[in-house]
Amino acid sequence: MSSPHMGGGEQQFVNEAFSSNWIAPLGPNVNGFEQDIASYLGGHMHVAALSSGTAAIHLGLILLGVGPGDEVICQSFTFSASANPICYLGAKPVFVDSEPETWNMSPEWLEAAIKDRMAKGKKPKAIIPVHLYGMPARIKEIQAVADKYDIPVLEDAAEALGSSVDGQMCGTFGRFSALSFNGNKIITTSGGGALVSVDEGAIKKATFLATQARDNAPHYQHSHIGYNYRLSNVCAGIGRGQMQVLQDRVNRRREIFAAYKSVFAGKPGISMSEELPGYFSNRWLTTILVDSDIAGVTREDLRLALEQNNIESRPLWKPMHQQPIFENYPYYGDCVADKLFMQGLCLPSGSNLTENDFERIISVINEVLG
Repeated sequence: MSSPHMGGGEQQFVNEAFSSNWIAPLGPNVNGFEQDIASYLGGHMHVAALSSGTAAIHLGLILLGVGPGDEVICQSFTFSASANPICYLGAKPVFVDSEPETWNMSPEWLEAAIKDRMAKGKKPKAIIPVHLYGMPARIKEIQAVADKYDIPVLEDAAEALGSSVDGQMCGTFGRFSALSFNGNKIITTSGGGALVSVDEGAIKKATFLATQARDNAPHYQHSHIGYNYRLSNVCAGIGRGQMQVLQDRVNRRREIFAAYKSVFAGKPGISMSEELPGYFSNRWLTTILVDSDIAGVTREDLRLALEQNNIESRPLWKPMHQQPIFENYPYYGDCVADKLFMQGLCLPSGSNLTENDFERIISVINEVLG
């Protein structure tokens, strides 16, 4: 559905890592990759390259002082990696519903959740909004609510590298932001992620914690709990090559979205998310909603037909407040995310999708939808 797409330059950086024997979670590729990301995001950001986006969220929460008994507000409509690190720290996730335009965290329900938690004597320690499928959240409105109550934002931009709001890149709005370079992302390091912030000192601390929190001593000495979260120099080499083609990947994903949009324009009951004024989505995955009352078929009818033809598609994320592990945690909303899950489908969207692939996909879609 979104497979890795190499650009050709990755091998050079990987070969340099081998020839110099920098086969470790540090080295010139790690430093260079961090600089490449910072430059792409605007030059004023600081970056710690890590083993995953989940590690970035975990370290971000630690740096925000989240600990046992604290509460963290999290978007419900997301992948579990947005919420799991809250529990790593013994804190409690409080889930907030989406709004229907971007499918991301509702600023109105966010404020309602904050007010209610504070009335119960528990001010949330942080807020984790997500830019889902590359579509920017209403991040300025979310940040305004967060500022009103003096609660820091940890921006989950794992799916949104290359997306922006009014020219400002996603991943640069929060106190901290998390990126992901997993194998299915718009660019990949095989596995990897990054923590981003304007606070250089905080990013240095994140790097320290990510390398087992080893004190500055000739022997191994530790005054803090540390983590093995640093990205390897080999994987960072892949990332440096991928950064060279990132904008091409964004452009191609947007072309694929436009091609799907033209196909679905004449299909009643099929809708797609649209960019708000000033919003720019990397269109990491093309997603649709299937209104069975109008379309005459369900999301599952379409998914199963594609599966029978060896074409992968997938339902949208099941909301966290519906997940067995999280169903007893607080939730604020009016079930927008539930409807999105029931009607939504992710379509094959990889930037290496060929014209023949696309024609085969559309042939099945036309057969189902008529």
